[in-house]
Amino acid sequence: MIIKQAIEVLDIEAKGILELKERIDKNFVKMAEIICNSTGRLIVAGIGKSGIVGRKIVATLNSTGTRSIFLHPVEAMHGDLGIVGQDDVFLALSNSGETDELNILLPSIRSVGCKIIAFTGRANSTLATHSDIVIDVGVKKEACPLGLAPTASTTAMLAMGDALAVVLINKKHFKKSDFKKIHPGGALGQRLSGSVKDIMLTGEELPLVFEGTTMEEAVREIDRPGLGVTFILKSDKTLCGIITDGDIRRLIARKEPIFEMAVEDVMTQNPKTVHPDSPAYDALNIMEEYEITVLPVTNLTGKVQGVLHLHDILGKGAFKFNGT
Repeated sequence: MIIKQAIEVLDIEAKGILELKERIDKNFVKMAEIICNSTGRLIVAGIGKSGIVGRKIVATLNSTGTRSIFLHPVEAMHGDLGIVGQDDVFLALSNSGETDELNILLPSIRSVGCKIIAFTGRANSTLATHSDIVIDVGVKKEACPLGLAPTASTTAMLAMGDALAVVLINKKHFKKSDFKKIHPGGALGQRLSGSVKDIMLTGEELPLVFEGTTMEEAVREIDRPGLGVTFILKSDKTLCGIITDGDIRRLIARKEPIFEMAVEDVMTQNPKTVHPDSPAYDALNIMEEYEITVLPVTNLTGKVQGVLHLHDILGKGAFKFNGT
């Protein structure tokens, strides 16, 4: 019986979220554009369970590049309304749309001059009629068997907030490397705040061949450390090219006589590189900009010092700092 009830709750809440897909329309687009183009902050307000959801939405937005702050409606009535400016956007959360403590603020918010957006389950509510944009987050049924405790409705509201946050991540071109600025205590932030030399692979883990090497030897070298690449060196050990497993696949797809070729026939010349003393977030920016997963690490004379894989930055699998 317990398992059955738990599954029913998840089914009801999942259905409530999925029904939101039909309501993603021009209003959602307009909301995202207004928030993205705002020079102020997103002020989020709600009471009770909606207030808890609002705090989570604010936390997600702040951690992904959209400046936000939670405003408690009761505190706002007693002076905190002063934090709202005309360049801000006000997001009001109320499933019923008839939350008195919230609605009483709307005339004052309007007089400040900022836009008002509503997340509500009732399109004809007081909140909806006093908002510039209305996002319908209503559900047909609460998971609570009494129909009293906000369950499916708060889940739907939270999911819509996540949808907004993710859209803004893409619209603002927020990158993983931006975590360095706002997640200094997180695992990714710690990696990004270090230098390339702290996380690059060196020594026997470097995939290297010289000019004139056959592709058969190059393929073996690509396979040896398992990084999916090999670097091509000149006789003075400076970097002159790179071959990836993607290059190999494309040759095979074209039915090229791969093992009759030399590395010079296949390699990409003058590949993107990074210096050992460069911040790790610079390397990540290069990887994202050029859609590559491996970077040669070279010194000022062009000699290979190490290799940096995207996984070494993101911390997948085992992670160690060199020399520790």
